[in-house]
Amino acid sequence: MTTTQHSMEHTAQALVASGKGILAADESTPTMAKRLAGIGVESTEPTRRAYRELLFTTEGLGDYISGVILFDETIRQRCDDGRPFAEVLSAAGIVPGIKVDAGTKPLAGFADEVVTDGLDGLRGRMEEYVSLGARFAKWRAVLRIGDNRPTATCIEANAHALARYAALAQEAGLVPIVEPEVLMDGTHSVERCAEVTADVLRAVYDHLARHRVRLEATLLKPNMVLAGTDSPDQADDEAVAVRTLEVLRRAVPAAVPGIVFLSGGQTDEQATSRLDAINRHPPQPWELSFSFGRALQGPVLRAWAGEDANRAAAQAALVNRAALNGAARYGSYRPEMEASSA
Repeated sequence: MTTTQHSMEHTAQALVASGKGILAADESTPTMAKRLAGIGVESTEPTRRAYRELLFTTEGLGDYISGVILFDETIRQRCDDGRPFAEVLSAAGIVPGIKVDAGTKPLAGFADEVVTDGLDGLRGRMEEYVSLGARFAKWRAVLRIGDNRPTATCIEANAHALARYAALAQEAGLVPIVEPEVLMDGTHSVERCAEVTADVLRAVYDHLARHRVRLEATLLKPNMVLAGTDSPDQADDEAVAVRTLEVLRRAVPAAVPGIVFLSGGQTDEQATSRLDAINRHPPQPWELSFSFGRALQGPVLRAWAGEDANRAAAQAALVNRAALNGAARYGSYRPEMEASSA
């Protein structure tokens, strides 16, 4: 094993350390504008920078957060004292990462299906992100369940792009987080979600193998297996856990060190409770962790409301939410902890 491979494997293991998970703070500028609009705040570069500084300078964040995924704008920003955000995170024992995809584009010839863009020039961008302090990367693919969707072509196109990205990331010395998200939107059953998620994951790992990606230096960021948001038959947390683990054990190689679930459209409490239910089924071949965006940041935005006077309350909300998810890593989260933390 080369020194670079050893370093990447060490980083991957650090990102799924016991009791910790990843904060996804990689919202694009348009997405961040929507989040800020929800609390009545205009999205400007200084406002976005101030909000991200609030997140990254939270005392005690490193007790529950192992890594933070940054956006291109964010990895170039600095705190008021001049320190780059990546440096601030590293000093707190948190691994800086970077979102490298360019969002989704329509898949030509396939109505209502998309493929993720951003492979052009990615090798050069990876090298720059390494120089800016990044130690891992993330690329998101999006697949929708519907009438005759996703098609085999859509699954293959996104799996191929994920594998090419992952190979380029490892070439640059970055740990790739591979994120094939099967969206919650729709009326589909939990059984249909399980079927599609398994098909997608099998295709992804087939393409990763073809591109000689070292699985020990990767992480998987999948959806949990859930019924569509408009389905009348919603599964309870235990059923979600069982279905999710069944799919993962059939489709994800044991060489992968960790699985960091996305929160998708779940509420803060749902994401935490379901992660907890999943972790009550040991042993599994991988660490089962989280890489949450909205499910960690929602309480922070509401507490902050764009007011500097609310900074301490917002940071307390972040630590509380992170701690609850840290407990879910051990399967020791309880619903009554929500009231005590509030």
